[in-house]
Amino acid sequence: MRPLLSALLLIVLLGFRPANTPANELDGTWLPIKQEFSGTALPPASFEKESLVISNSTYVFTAESVDKGEARYADGKMDIYGKEGVNAGKHFTAIYKLEDGQLYICYNLKGDAYPESFDTKGKPLHFLSVFKKG
Repeated sequence: MRPLLSALLLIVLLGFRPANTPANELDGTWLPIKQEFSGTALPPASFEKESLVISNSTYVFTAESVDKGEARYADGKMDIYGKEGVNAGKHFTAIYKLEDGQLYICYNLKGDAYPESFDTKGKPLHFLSVFKKG
């Protein structure tokens, strides 16, 4: 499950750019500072070696393995498409926001609908990751 979450996070972060956010704000290396799955905070040791690199609409997420893909995004919503790695061929939906220099991404790992908020409590397939630029 951890490789899936890590891969999903990478895909989301690297593959999207909001229509109203300049490319230079999202492009670069992002490091997770908080992660939450179904309302439960994950320990920092579980994500301390992860990174997300975003360049235009492509991403590279590094965790236990490396995932690469692309994302389509607009108006705070994303569609993430895995191209290489454990999530190759998978589609995930997410919402995102860039606030105070931090990137918030909340994923629906089922991919059937966009999360309604950044709260994952009581939502077994929702995953939140908060990043800062590295």
